[in-house]
Amino acid sequence: MSIKSFLAKPFAAIVYKSVSKWANNPIKTQDKVFQNLITKAANTQFGKDHDFISINNHHDFVKRVPIRDYEALKPYVEKVVAGEENVLWSGKPLYFAKTSGTTSGAKYIPITAESMPNHVNAARNAILLYIHETGNSKFVDGKMIFLQGSPILKEKNGIQLGRLSGIVAHFVPKYLQKNRLPSWETNCIEDWETKVDAIVKETLPENMTIISGIPSWVQMYFEKLQQKTGKQVGDIFKNFNLFIFGGVNYEPYRAKFENLIGRKVDSIELYPASEGFFAFQDKQNEKGMLLQLNSGMFYEFVLAEEFFEENPKRITIKDVELGKNYVMIISTNAGLWAYNVGDTVMFTSLKPYRVIVSGRIKHFISAFGEHVIGKEVEQALKIATQNANISINEFTVAPEINPKSGLPFHEWFIEFEKTPENIQELAQKIDAAMQQQNSYYLDLINGKVLQPLKITIVPKNGFKNYMKSIGKLGGQNKIPRLANNRKIADTLKSQIISK
Repeated sequence: MSIKSFLAKPFAAIVYKSVSKWANNPIKTQDKVFQNLITKAANTQFGKDHDFISINNHHDFVKRVPIRDYEALKPYVEKVVAGEENVLWSGKPLYFAKTSGTTSGAKYIPITAESMPNHVNAARNAILLYIHETGNSKFVDGKMIFLQGSPILKEKNGIQLGRLSGIVAHFVPKYLQKNRLPSWETNCIEDWETKVDAIVKETLPENMTIISGIPSWVQMYFEKLQQKTGKQVGDIFKNFNLFIFGGVNYEPYRAKFENLIGRKVDSIELYPASEGFFAFQDKQNEKGMLLQLNSGMFYEFVLAEEFFEENPKRITIKDVELGKNYVMIISTNAGLWAYNVGDTVMFTSLKPYRVIVSGRIKHFISAFGEHVIGKEVEQALKIATQNANISINEFTVAPEINPKSGLPFHEWFIEFEKTPENIQELAQKIDAAMQQQNSYYLDLINGKVLQPLKITIVPKNGFKNYMKSIGKLGGQNKIPRLANNRKIADTLKSQIISK
């Protein structure tokens, strides 16, 4: 055991105690965060516009600060981008995390001196709590790969901007720098396919122990490793035993990954976003991720089914319930106020507070009042493929409102690693799982409003080619699991027909 591996365990114990302290006092912790945010932002333009000086509690906050998405907050953000100080938070941000918005064009999410450490420390703490729980620290001696965006930053009115993962790359602790891959030069490659090829070349001779990234990116990396060597990833990297992921649900990828690796490896799920690092998996055998209550972020929740009402009820963590689908609203020390991140979450535990990401408030299907969400389609696919030796690369779901014949239906576009012999049987299993989970969907099937779902097979690399065609291959881009329109579906179908 090396010194680094040896010291990791007592350091992990210290961090575990620190995390446990606030996790075991959640209400008090969030109250303190709330008061600090209001006090520190009282003299900003936003604070003055919304009378922060008179806000003493959450009720006051709700009366003065409406829920906003990026488009609604944009007038303030534009002032920050133009170089003005003390607009949303004191002073100027350190960075802008630049993301692509569907309605707003480029989005500039501020990252401040106060908020930046939260992005770094949460990822570090996830690994340390894993060490504390399992006692496994040998992996710190090996090489670690973090598949991410380019760390090259640009400047706008004195503030640096780039992708979040590229910004965070500048804050990797010194004790990890020697172990970290890919190299700076490789990380700066913009074309994703060229970059993955370079990563394969760099990592093949190394002792890789941790691999981290969005599952769809990592899958491409694993497939290229296998194509290059003819071996499973677990045979190439004998000491690879920890996969860290975020951005999408891992379950639809799990069977495929275990096949590519050739064995099971431990995994840690993260919930990072440009707006904040919200949660991470703190226990290997507990469902859900520990909500970060002591990281300069105050959380509110709105029932998803009520979100589009005129004045939906906003609650704090003390009033949330298990198993309900909530839209998560955040106020942060980066200057986001009652901000709709766009995600929906469900609580899996209230002691401590753990969540799963159930979907996106804009990513749902309710063309006929069925209210289908991302969690349901992912769970249905998991149930239908269990013990069936079916490996799925990617999928998305859309409504077919005007079929050429028969009743409307949900169309599932699935790219298989190996196409099952009986697609109709698989469709029936998925449909049964959907009916079991969603009573609205069940009623529409029984009432002959919908016919059972249909599967459209997407050729190998079909989703990859789609993302490439719209300029969103790699980066932080992901295929939505479902949509209430056929924008993606029709493009995929046209590609299938053209073949």
